Amino acid sequence: MSSSVPRLVIAAPSSGSGKTTVATGLMAAFASRGLAVSPHKVGPDYIDPGYHALATGRVGRNLDAYLSGAELVAPLFAHGARGCDLAVVEGVMGLFDGAAGEGELASTAHVAKLLRAPVVLVVDASSQSRSVAALVHGFASWDPEVRIGGVILNKVGSERHEGMLREALDASGVPVLGVLRRVEQVGTPSRHLGLVPVAERRAEAVAAVAAMASQVRGGCDLDALFALARGAGSLPGDAWDAAEAVAFSPPPPLPVPVPGGAAPRPPYRPERPRPQTPDGLKVAVAGGAAFTFSYAEHAELLAAAGAEVVVFDPLRDEELPEGTRGLVIGGGFPEVYAPELSANEPLRKAVASLAERGAPVAAECAGLLYLSRELDGLPMCGVIDAKARMDEQLTLGYRDAVAVSDSVLAEAGSRMRGHEFHRTVVEPGAGVAPAWGVRVPVRRVEGFVQQGVHASYLHTHWASAPGVARRFVERCVGSWATAG
Repeated sequence: MSSSVPRLVIAAPSSGSGKTTVATGLMAAFASRGLAVSPHKVGPDYIDPGYHALATGRVGRNLDAYLSGAELVAPLFAHGARGCDLAVVEGVMGLFDGAAGEGELASTAHVAKLLRAPVVLVVDASSQSRSVAALVHGFASWDPEVRIGGVILNKVGSERHEGMLREALDASGVPVLGVLRRVEQVGTPSRHLGLVPVAERRAEAVAAVAAMASQVRGGCDLDALFALARGAGSLPGDAWDAAEAVAFSPPPPLPVPVPGGAAPRPPYRPERPRPQTPDGLKVAVAGGAAFTFSYAEHAELLAAAGAEVVVFDPLRDEELPEGTRGLVIGGGFPEVYAPELSANEPLRKAVASLAERGAPVAAECAGLLYLSRELDGLPMCGVIDAKARMDEQLTLGYRDAVAVSDSVLAEAGSRMRGHEFHRTVVEPGAGVAPAWGVRVPVRRVEGFVQQGVHASYLHTHWASAPGVARRFVERCVGSWATAG
């Protein structure tokens, strides 16, 4: 089955050019016309998809050729865009910037080619006039497989400035599809890891998205942009399906990436059907303002494996959902809410008690901090005998990891790809049984495996290894049986 959803990729020559404003504004502007708009983000970013979801009313989804593998980008896109009138994909960094040392892998250009989608280049024109033509020509001609379908000029100073830019671009063959004037920055404040998530400032975020939509409506040719999107044509292949993924064996270890992309994995091999789970087997997933980092596919895979996924808020709820047999705590900003998390002693004790009983617990980054003994001197759950604190240094980058210890997520020796993104330090950085061994930036082990707990800084995308979700649910079933 092929997908023929009209689609656009919003890219830029570099970060800071205005991609998020334009992409989010386009999503909201088209949604206000009554279109069902599917929002997507290239790369591992968790924060922008929250603004995309506000703009469209649909779950924001990531497309990451490093984390999921290049062969899953189009199927995951088709899954998210099923039934939509238009898909808008916000790029990452500059158009051709990808995973360090891996050629085009995971770049916006790479994803655009995998989706056979036209690219709209957002150019910060604030300090140039005729030179804009050389810049656009360079980007349009660098890779003939990447189709630059138009340009949106951002931070244009005046009508005269606009005229100079348009005149210069006339000979480039790339049409100008929008011009946005220099205005005060739309209210999307940033801090140590980027934009402040929607969950922490919902009312202000709604106003910011409305302002982006207004700016885009006033400066962009929406009809021409939609016509460009419709010219993308069909995308062959089946949409990703969580139930099918869970019903088949995990893929073999990832091949060593080659410049220009990743070699495709062999097809899935049939395996046993999904585990038989008791009715009402609940997996609690942390949410709320402190834990906003999560890929939508994780909950879908857990549900497909037979779990009832229940979201709770560690800032507000004093108990885990009744009947919880497994716990997933993803990323977020516990360091911002450390006093409130610490003050919720009943929940901290409930989490510690669940872990002590051997129930499966999967914690990534923020979850690792929450399970530690303390965070910035404040008591946390005490499941992990470690201290966490804020740090000035940013740890950021893709990781090729190997499971060091058998755990509720993976067998020792299994390979996974992940991503680190934090300004915190956990001491010690690994337990007696570490979670992962990684090679970048240096060879090291990190994380903690103990009883049913798997806690690590590494963010992973379970769609690349759906056996992770099934293994976790199977361990929940085992924990249920033991507890019974």
